[in-house]
Amino acid sequence: MRAAVQHRYGPPSVLESSEVGLPLPGRNDVLVQVGAASVHPGDYFVMTGKPYVVRLVFGFRRPRNGIPGRDLAGVVAAVGKDVAALRPGDEVFGWSTAGALAEYACVPADNLVPVPANLSAVDAAAVPTSAMTALQALRDIANVRPGQTVLVTGASGGVGSFAVQIAKAFGAEVTGVCSPRNVDLVRSLGADHVVDYTRTDFTRTEKRWDVILDNVEAQPLAAVRRALTPTGTLIPNSGRGGRWLGPLGRIAKARLLSGFTRQRLKPFTSVGKRQDLLTLADLLATGQITPVIDRTYPLDEAADALRYVGAGHTRGKVVVTV
Repeated sequence: MRAAVQHRYGPPSVLESSEVGLPLPGRNDVLVQVGAASVHPGDYFVMTGKPYVVRLVFGFRRPRNGIPGRDLAGVVAAVGKDVAALRPGDEVFGWSTAGALAEYACVPADNLVPVPANLSAVDAAAVPTSAMTALQALRDIANVRPGQTVLVTGASGGVGSFAVQIAKAFGAEVTGVCSPRNVDLVRSLGADHVVDYTRTDFTRTEKRWDVILDNVEAQPLAAVRRALTPTGTLIPNSGRGGRWLGPLGRIAKARLLSGFTRQRLKPFTSVGKRQDLLTLADLLATGQITPVIDRTYPLDEAADALRYVGAGHTRGKVVVTV
């Protein structure tokens, strides 16, 4: 099968389109014929091996799994002997630990759910990691309730575009922060208010929000706290940071400060959960959320897809078609 393969850490040029052996599903795995796979900043960090802390998880000298990619949609080609809920021919979407940028991928059965009837493979592949991050941040960490005010920075990005829609589905009054070219997009996602960050600094207005999901972290922590209500919740959610530890320094600072204020400073890491993916499937099926697709690339151009994501200015999601 064809796959995007890397044998060392580095820039997108380390990816090569190669022929590799077909993976074999284990007892609880599903072999998926991949129709589409999305890429996001986390895939870029793993590919480059920077910040260096990612190598503790993915391989110190070189990537432990040479095929990158996590989120995918496709058709079940075969199932392991202990898999009962899925059968060959089922259309599914979900997440794996790696290996999505290939014609076939082995995925734990518990990481897959049926694709809603109104979704294409491209749309479905765009959902898992980014939408689960938005869902868990707003529901589990911030406990967003009807009538609350929520501000989302990076509102046109992968996580942000889902967060705006999910916050609205929860009954919140939503403000999205984005660049001038994305104002109309963010408004179309349901945002009640849109802030063009080139014209307005949301930390210097009189407005205060109950919840801030900061996907950009372009402002100092102290400045963003000024825009919170006295008991509001701030969720820093940028994976960027220093060369060695990435965002860990900012995370530690936020956790420390949280012990000295009534405001809740709650950095977090999303965790893949099948039940959350089913919740998202319901929201997708009922039209309460819709994936935003910026660009699609063929598998042979996976390096270009990751290069574009690494530049940091995507509108919604970038998807590789297979």
